[in-house]
Amino acid sequence: MPVAIFLLVTAVTALSVFAIERGEDQRAEAQLRAEASAIASALEQRANASSAYLRAGAALLAMLDEVPASRFRRFVSELRLDADYRGAEGIGWAMIVRPGEIGAFNAFMAEQAPGNRELHPAFDGSQPYAVPVTFLQPDTERNRRAIGFDMFSDPVRRMAMIEAERTARPTASGKVALRQEGGGDQPGFLIYMPVFDAIETGRVLKGFIYSPFNAQDFLAAALELERPGAVGIRLYDSEKTEANLIARISQEGNVGATYSMPVTVANHRWVLEVAAPPAETLSGLSMLTLIFGLLVASLLMLLVRMLTQQANEDEAALVWFAEQASIRNSLTRELNHRVKNTLANVLSIIALTRRRAKDLEEFADGLDGRIRALSATHDLLTQSDWGTTPIRSVVDAELAPYVQAEDHRIEIGGPDIQLAPNDALSLGLAIHELATNAAKYGALTRPGGHVTIKWHKIAPQLVRLEWRERGGPPVKEKRTRGFGTDLIEKIVANELNSPVELDFAPEGVNCVLTIPVREPTAFSMRAPRLDQDGPPAAGRS
Repeated sequence: MPVAIFLLVTAVTALSVFAIERGEDQRAEAQLRAEASAIASALEQRANASSAYLRAGAALLAMLDEVPASRFRRFVSELRLDADYRGAEGIGWAMIVRPGEIGAFNAFMAEQAPGNRELHPAFDGSQPYAVPVTFLQPDTERNRRAIGFDMFSDPVRRMAMIEAERTARPTASGKVALRQEGGGDQPGFLIYMPVFDAIETGRVLKGFIYSPFNAQDFLAAALELERPGAVGIRLYDSEKTEANLIARISQEGNVGATYSMPVTVANHRWVLEVAAPPAETLSGLSMLTLIFGLLVASLLMLLVRMLTQQANEDEAALVWFAEQASIRNSLTRELNHRVKNTLANVLSIIALTRRRAKDLEEFADGLDGRIRALSATHDLLTQSDWGTTPIRSVVDAELAPYVQAEDHRIEIGGPDIQLAPNDALSLGLAIHELATNAAKYGALTRPGGHVTIKWHKIAPQLVRLEWRERGGPPVKEKRTRGFGTDLIEKIVANELNSPVELDFAPEGVNCVLTIPVREPTAFSMRAPRLDQDGPPAAGRS
């Protein structure tokens, strides 16, 4: 009997030690995840601050016919770069140089930046143009090493510039060795922002305003915003391999558990790995339980269970409060964005309607119809919690007043394609104006009139929608330019970021819209609710 009692108490004590150690491991893992999230947020904040300066520079340089050295130096000095720009080597300008412009570029550089500043490496004809470093501020001996280097000749830099041109937003390159290193292998990266010259036929790429970064310095600057605990940090480019390691803060001695998570820095994917210190053999509480377990094993086990349950409830409550704060911030930003866009559309409609109206009644009627078109699309977006909206729903909502008539025919067809909220609003305005025009002057004014609306994908991220009228009165060759034409060709085209093909053919109006198919922004729309007897219940996203 004494041996049985001893073995029973020993088993209870061992179970208590195991439960304590498991709770410690879970707490350490949660803390490691929190450290990784905080560091990732600091990295993204540093990159966003640098991107904001580059966006401002791109807006200024786009308005200049030429970018002389004096003007660029003045622009950089007036930025008054503060602590948010730490970790960067500076801000540079790289102009587009095509094969026939190399001599002119070298002469320009001889005038603006005396010394050996010719384009290099030599243009071999395998690329459509070169993108040499034209200016780089601050003007230091280190930065002068990069002047004249054709960044488009390097595959890693070229891929980033092509992506930046495609998306028209700041884009980071992969792991590179900066030219400022003078042949060294210290990892770095660059963030490019394209600068376009707007002309009547579209946008023409003038060059790139960019910032080079030493990856180690960038990581150190980001950690000034979020001072982590005693953890090791490693940053990888795209994938977690030793060859892709770009920055690290090593932890002395052995490491314990690790946690990895993806980080998006200026439209480029990094992988962040955080390593915790090695865990001790047993925690202090486990040692105490082991020593006194033979005397108070049952009582201690009950106490540990109560403490563990309380700790889990506290952690669940903290997670819930953090989610509430994140949801509130996301909804506030989203609401602000939606209200601004809607007000901008309303103001544009009022201005153009007033300009085209001949009297107050015509102004009121035109404005009423267009606001109702916006309202109809808003109703659809509200039903989807401002998520994606099908093209078919937008078209049906705007053509609802006309589909029931039996003296004309409306044909609608296309695949199930979802649109982002702003694109759905723009499409609704365009369909309303086309339908209003057809009902006043076109195919919907005569029996037998026929309107066809078809759409299909022409690329993974683009859909082509075609409006075609037949059977209506012949379209006049000489006609005044109306509000609908201005709205579709200017406001809608600008909002969709694609030109609109609007043809007033004699047999009927034809209109072709190219609409982007964007990835929906994922954010929690309803907060999870904290249950009385457990962790937060799952919410709806």
